Amino acid sequence: MFDSIDDWLIIAVVAAILFYGSSKIPQLAHSLGRSVGEFKRGRAEVERELKAEQAAADAKAGSTSPH
Repeated sequence: MFDSIDDWLIIAVVAAILFYGSSKIPQLAHSLGRSVGEFKRGRAEVERELKAEQAAADAKAGSTSPH
């Protein structure tokens, strides 16, 4: 009966309306969107830092290797 994600999404929306009321749904969606944006920005920042550290480690390893 509830095999697809669409079914669960409909149930979640109906439950949210029942629990929070229709006036709170836009605020909830806005907060969720901001949270997802913050998560993506944080993940991108961590990836940049890791790449910078890897590049620095590669540069250091390349300059100290004997030829």
